[in-house]
Amino acid sequence: MTDQETATGRADTARNPVRPDTGWPGDPATAATPVAEDVDRVRALAASAGTLAELTARQSVCRACPRLVTWREEVAAVRRRSFADEQYWGRPVPGWGADRPAIVIAGLAPAAHGGNRTGRIFTGDRSGDVLFASLWRSGLAAQPTSVSAGDGQRLIDVRMLAAVRCAPPDNKPSNAERDACEPWFSAELDLASADLRAIVCLGHFAWQAVWRVLAKSGQPVPRPRPAFGHGVQVNVGRLMIIGCYHPSQQNTFTGKVTGQMLDDIFSKAKSHAGLS
Repeated sequence: MTDQETATGRADTARNPVRPDTGWPGDPATAATPVAEDVDRVRALAASAGTLAELTARQSVCRACPRLVTWREEVAAVRRRSFADEQYWGRPVPGWGADRPAIVIAGLAPAAHGGNRTGRIFTGDRSGDVLFASLWRSGLAAQPTSVSAGDGQRLIDVRMLAAVRCAPPDNKPSNAERDACEPWFSAELDLASADLRAIVCLGHFAWQAVWRVLAKSGQPVPRPRPAFGHGVQVNVGRLMIIGCYHPSQQNTFTGKVTGQMLDDIFSKAKSHAGLS
């Protein structure tokens, strides 16, 4: 350890993304996990993953999008003042939850100081506070809060994932970044499809991403594709696709979406999935 590191009481590596095999709770990767350095490698590694565990490990070390890699790691190094003493995850945030879910919840991307900090989608941010409270009331989460990896939270018959796995600047991934990440999204939906009956799309971006994946997989997608709206539900074979306003601060503070509105969405999903 250098004199500077001794003086600060921490090594410079504390400002870097979490490395696999260093004890982060729930880290799916190891030092041997293959890394996708470009879009072609994303496609190859997503297609060859035989299990969800293998897939999420590969997702969590992806470096295919230079702008997103730079941004997520810069955020992890600079940090928000309120989290200045915390180690940030700083890597792509993989899907998590049940391996054989009846319901999938799809979002846009991790928040810079939420999932990018905690390593778990919708964990440690205001959107997650509202979302997990509703999931708990609906019997789909073990706890009403989700604040950090290893906090004991568990999803019940639910899997949660994002269309883009890295926190993007201004919460706006480019079309190229969306497309580069799509093989991870598609492969995860496929590997988790055995008991899947409902997909809840949090926001327009997730709605569009789900329809693209379903169309490419050969599902009988309606034409034209259904317009997004809160409570819109469309059956595709055994699947029900449900639109839901994103529980962002902007939406919850203005009353555009409330806890009861989320509860009603999850009630629909549970009913279709045969969970209630």
